Amino acid sequence: MRHGMVNRKLGRTAGHRAALFRNQLASLIDKERIITTLPKAKELRPQIERLVTLGRTDNIHNRRQAARLIGEAEVAKLFDTLGPRFANTPGGYTRIIKLGSRRGDAAEMAILEFVGYEPPQEAAEVPAEKAAKPKKAAKKEEPAEEEAAAEEKPKKAAPKKAAPKKAAPKKEAKPKAEAKPASKKASASSKKKSGK
Repeated sequence: MRHGMVNRKLGRTAGHRAALFRNQLASLIDKERIITTLPKAKELRPQIERLVTLGRTDNIHNRRQAARLIGEAEVAKLFDTLGPRFANTPGGYTRIIKLGSRRGDAAEMAILEFVGYEPPQEAAEVPAEKAAKPKKAAKKEEPAEEEAAAEEKPKKAAPKKAAPKKAAPKKEAKPKAEAKPASKKASASSKKKSGK
């Protein structure tokens, strides 16, 4: 009977499960957002909540408690960045967002992230700069399109060259096909001989 056994085993031994959660805790603290399966996210959430609660009070005992599960770099980020961020929040530091089924095995996927997570700003700035450049260089786009069309023509010619190469092995295969009927005749005559 499984009375009182509330944690998921996730098809792993105890040591493997502990290592999995340590790695995911470290990744979550480092990146502040991870994509994993829904059962793993649900098991990981209470553990990260406990670590953030430890990070709210910065003292040596709490740092040592956190260091039992994660590395020194993650401990530093936990107590220097995440702890002060959630200092006035009484729990609920993370959220789980369901993504749907994974294509390969239909496993339910989810995002586990800290509340208030914002994607890095560098990725958002680059598309804004690219959008601004075409407006200024509207005249330069026309010659660029002509050059692109000229480049596409040689690219289209290259697959035509590859097609004859594919045809050459087919010609070699024809003599083999001719040899097969001859072997059928030989096998038929051998059957007649063995039939007596």
